[in-house]
Amino acid sequence: MRLPIIKHMVEFIEQNDEDYVNETMETLEFLIDAPGIKDEELDVIGELLSNFSGAVEVHREIAAGKPKKEALNEFMKRVVGSID
Repeated sequence: MRLPIIKHMVEFIEQNDEDYVNETMETLEFLIDAPGIKDEELDVIGELLSNFSGAVEVHREIAAGKPKKEALNEFMKRVVGSID
């Protein structure tokens, strides 16, 4: 996951609507099952899905009243903590 991408997607959600990102994620999840898709392509799709999912989660925290910077920092701490 990359924080700059998550931050950028949070801005997109704020300017537009979370539904756009959710529908994009559904499309990418459908694309994973395409015949002939290469491992490298699956890696890219997986990275996009994880960043989009993170952005939706951060946005929901912000919508619940948490300051953006705090929501982003807490999310990344959880991600890093789960990797260790």
